Amino acid sequence: MEIKEYINILKKRFLLIVVITLLSTFTSAVFSYLIIKPTYKADISVIIGKKEDSQATNYNYNDVMMYQKLVKTYSIMTTSRTVVEDVIEKQNLDLSIGEVQKMISVSPKGDTQFLTITVKSKNAETAQIIANQLAKSLKEIGQDVLSEDNVHILDEALLPTSPDSPKPLLNTAIAFFLGMMVSIGLVFLLEYLDNTVKTQEDIERLIGVPVIGIIPLVQVEE
Repeated sequence: MEIKEYINILKKRFLLIVVITLLSTFTSAVFSYLIIKPTYKADISVIIGKKEDSQATNYNYNDVMMYQKLVKTYSIMTTSRTVVEDVIEKQNLDLSIGEVQKMISVSPKGDTQFLTITVKSKNAETAQIIANQLAKSLKEIGQDVLSEDNVHILDEALLPTSPDSPKPLLNTAIAFFLGMMVSIGLVFLLEYLDNTVKTQEDIERLIGVPVIGIIPLVQVEE
C-alpha cells in the first residue's frame, strides 16, 4: 500500500478511531479521579553504623563491609513480626500485622550503610506515623537482639502532601495513546479482512488492468 491508501483507510474509519480513543481516555480518567483511592507514601532514612559516642570512631574497610552486610539484616528485620507488633502497640493502631507488613517496603541504597523505609497508606498521617515508629522500633529491637545500637535515624518521615498514586494525568495520557494505537490497528485489521470491491481502484488492484468504463447505477422511476 502507498501512503495515500493508508491515509484514505484512516479517513474512512476516522469515527471509529475517535470513539475508541475517547472511550479509553474517558475510562482511564474516571478510574483515576473517581474510583481508585489515592495512596500516600512516607519515607524515612536510617544509617547502619557505630554509635556516635563509640570509642572507636574511625571506620576501617572491614567495618564498612560488615555494616553494609548488616544493612540487609536490618532490612529483613524491619518487616519482621516482632518489629511490626511493636509499631502497632506503640501507636495503638487498629490494623493487623499482615496489613501493616503489606504497607512496608525497605530498600538499601546500593553498597552503602543507608536504609530507606517506605510506608504506603490510604491515609497520609497513618503513613507518616508508621514510618517514623518503624525506625524507632527497629532501633530498639535491633539493640536488644544484636546487643548493639547500630541504627541511627537520619531523616524523619514528613507528612505526605500529595498522593503517590494514582497519577491521573499520566494514566489518562497513556490511555489516550494506547486507545489511539489500538483503534488504528483495528482499522487496518478490518480493512485487511474486508474483501468486498467498492471502488474503481479496488478493481484495478485486483485484476491488474485499467478500467475502461463504468456503468452507473440508474434508479428507474415506475
